[in-house]
Amino acid sequence: MWQSKIAWLGVRHLRAIEVTRTRVLLLLVFVAATVCLFELDANGTTLAMLSKAKFEPDAHGVPVMVSEAKSLSALLGTVLAVAAAYELLLLLVAVFVRARKGAPSEVQMLGALLRALAVLVIMIELLRSVGRLPAWAPIAAFAGMLMGWSLQAPVSGLAAWVFVNVKRPFRLGDRVMLPAWGLTGDIKEIGMMYTVLNQVGGTVGSEEAAGRDVLIPNAMLFGNVVINYTPMQAAAYVLDEVIIRITYSSDWEVAEKVLMDAASDVTGDIIQKTGQAPYIRADMYDYGVYMRLRYMTLAMDRPRIVYEITRRIYQEFQKRTDVDFAIPYVFSHRAGLEAAARHLEPKQSAPSPHVEIEVAQIHDPSGVAARTENASQVQGLAEKIAQLGLLQPIVVERREDGQFNVIAGHLRLAACKMLGWKTISAIAKMST
Repeated sequence: MWQSKIAWLGVRHLRAIEVTRTRVLLLLVFVAATVCLFELDANGTTLAMLSKAKFEPDAHGVPVMVSEAKSLSALLGTVLAVAAAYELLLLLVAVFVRARKGAPSEVQMLGALLRALAVLVIMIELLRSVGRLPAWAPIAAFAGMLMGWSLQAPVSGLAAWVFVNVKRPFRLGDRVMLPAWGLTGDIKEIGMMYTVLNQVGGTVGSEEAAGRDVLIPNAMLFGNVVINYTPMQAAAYVLDEVIIRITYSSDWEVAEKVLMDAASDVTGDIIQKTGQAPYIRADMYDYGVYMRLRYMTLAMDRPRIVYEITRRIYQEFQKRTDVDFAIPYVFSHRAGLEAAARHLEPKQSAPSPHVEIEVAQIHDPSGVAARTENASQVQGLAEKIAQLGLLQPIVVERREDGQFNVIAGHLRLAACKMLGWKTISAIAKMST
């Protein structure tokens, strides 16, 4: 393996030497030919004469077109001089790139630019020698075309670069998001034409730096939204949340304490610096309660802090029997295991703590299940319940007239009615 690698490097080195020798040989040939042609022109050997029209004032100051001759040897000497200058500059570029340990492709890129400039100079010289325009005319025409076609984006980029450096909406080291392009990254370099981002995410599904550079043309920053995660680098804090789903049978106070303790332990130093303590918001859904733990976090270290808080909550829930995670279609993780145990060993199962209520006595004042957009969900639930049974009881509230209103499980109630059930397992709560 190492022998083949050394051999490959040797071949590559020899090729580079061969290319360099060719360039040096071409340079010497062009220089020698240039000297010879200019020497011939100086000695009166013109090879041929080229006539060029120009305007000169007569005795009365009126412009008159006159003819001017130029030797072909002088023109060819100028062309070869440009070619020699191109080869010399290309050699200097190759030396510079190797000195800074750059990639060989950089020489090719700069060589293409030099080649285009050489061709441009030769074309201008030809127009000057045989054309009817003064020397500055082709240069002005090309400059106008270049300004109209090519410089719009660069000029906008330069203007954006000046704006960023003056107003500083973001700085080196800031984490920014560009929603229009779906990019998030850390500002690595702010150049005159491009802003370089160290991409965040992309290779992983997390807000962590991927080590992949993304070049954003500065001109595109004028017409797009840029979100700065770290407007104050000394205190780059943002609001974040961890969402935990708990069952209806969980102890609310205990669950809230577990979440608050986890956030306080992990972000204690951030709480001291920001003065903002964690807090909880919650809302109910069909299978339990969403506990939303919100806290201040470091924008650049968010994934690690989320991991630490989630791990502590999970470990604490595993130690307790009064809180449990809610799982869709199953009352809880433990209830699902108990239901499976009752199915396999019915004689050893404990009696169910839930009551059976006649379906006809349960009402749905909200009309959620009757909505057209929920019809497919009700049908899907009916098929699952017909196959597995009702794994999670609904929650109802007793009314003054002895009937019940459903407060959780509207779609499951509708699915059981669709199946023709007469009674349904439910948790009954007294109205307040």
